[in-house]
Amino acid sequence: MGAQVGYLTGKFLLEFKEEVRHMKAAIMETQPEIQNKGKDPMPEAPALNPQKYYRLPWTLNDNGISWLEVTDACNLTCEGCYRPHIDNHKSLEQIAEELAVFKSQRNSDCMSLAGGDPLMHPEIVEIVRMVREGGWKPIINTNGLALGKKLLMKLKDAGASGFTFHIDTTQIRKDSEAESEAGHNELRTKFARMVAEAGGLTCSFNQTVSVNTLDQVKDTMEWALQYPDIVHTVVFILFRSPSLTGEFDFYANGENVTEYDNYEETPWGGDSLVEARHVVAKIREVDPEFEPSAYLGGTVDPNSTKWLIGARMANEKRGFGYVSPKYMEYLQMGHHLFKGTWLSYSTPKLLQRGKSTTALFSLVDGGMRKIGKEYIRAMGQDEASIRDKLHMQTFTIIQPVDLMADGRANMCDGCPDMTVYNGQLYWSCRLEEIKSHGCFMQAAPRKCEKPLQPEIV
Repeated sequence: MGAQVGYLTGKFLLEFKEEVRHMKAAIMETQPEIQNKGKDPMPEAPALNPQKYYRLPWTLNDNGISWLEVTDACNLTCEGCYRPHIDNHKSLEQIAEELAVFKSQRNSDCMSLAGGDPLMHPEIVEIVRMVREGGWKPIINTNGLALGKKLLMKLKDAGASGFTFHIDTTQIRKDSEAESEAGHNELRTKFARMVAEAGGLTCSFNQTVSVNTLDQVKDTMEWALQYPDIVHTVVFILFRSPSLTGEFDFYANGENVTEYDNYEETPWGGDSLVEARHVVAKIREVDPEFEPSAYLGGTVDPNSTKWLIGARMANEKRGFGYVSPKYMEYLQMGHHLFKGTWLSYSTPKLLQRGKSTTALFSLVDGGMRKIGKEYIRAMGQDEASIRDKLHMQTFTIIQPVDLMADGRANMCDGCPDMTVYNGQLYWSCRLEEIKSHGCFMQAAPRKCEKPLQPEIV
């Protein structure tokens, strides 16, 4: 019976996928062709030098984060989403099996619960409890639509460590009719205050960024800088789709496959690729002192910054500077030495200890001494008090997969978002390729400049 159900389900999905493909083709014929032709010139942005920053020591089997997908079901449609919305909630037995794979193959501090939207799973509270009892800090990645105060408290009691809310202009939301990132800030504040009232939970926000919304990064930054006490992390995720990567043919299992099979094409994404340096430039228009301190590099391009992290010390009135690469190194090494894992998603209690950590690390690091001196100066100007809490607030820029001119995929080296499928670890951002083809798609450039061959004398 199970095999028959699996066959019929698979047959239905194939037929549905074929129908969607025809619909997409019809839509694309009525819209301007979306290609990386650079019609909209990108703003000037200086290149980043990864050698200036601390390279996070995260690896495949020893990382700060792991990624557990509990369902594909979702109550919201986001532009460019690469997950099919199917009510295929994983059973608790499946969850336990995947946690066992993580336990045997990957040491990590936090476990991101994702989907779909994990709050759609009817047993999400029990899943959070299982993750906590397994030794991880559960971080719930959600759009927040299904989250109320009652459920929030149940999740906290089960062991939730924090929430990451995805709110941006890729969505048409019933709880916010805003059409700009600035317009969504009221909703972001609502969730931040809800989490803060529950106490003891981290609160983060994800925002997808395309060339069309790049300038709106400034609006989100201006908002976040006002709330270092309740907005602990803001993550800017750069939009990617095959149509923006260049002229490639894609192959799987030796056969040519349509590049749009697994990834939604949308005019929202624009026609140019945004890089981490462009977001850094926009952030500095709001906060000129912004300076990254840590990064993850690429698997192919040594100059790429795939995860770029900057963290500032601030009270509720103003900021006092961004922590140094040495501070981030001490933090990671200390946590691994005493806790056995690389640190990710610090607890609010730790994030509020900015004064003591600044004072301690000022003894050994000039960058932290600079923050300490600025704080003392602010006390003399009534912009800080000995009674104030000094918070550490983090800003992260994620630059997902990039295709190089020769067809190689530049992935995140030491990817934090590895997930389990059929007992194996895979990049979560490319999992649909595995589900569809059993392997990753390979890119073959249509126009690749051949090297000059030496003359044979």
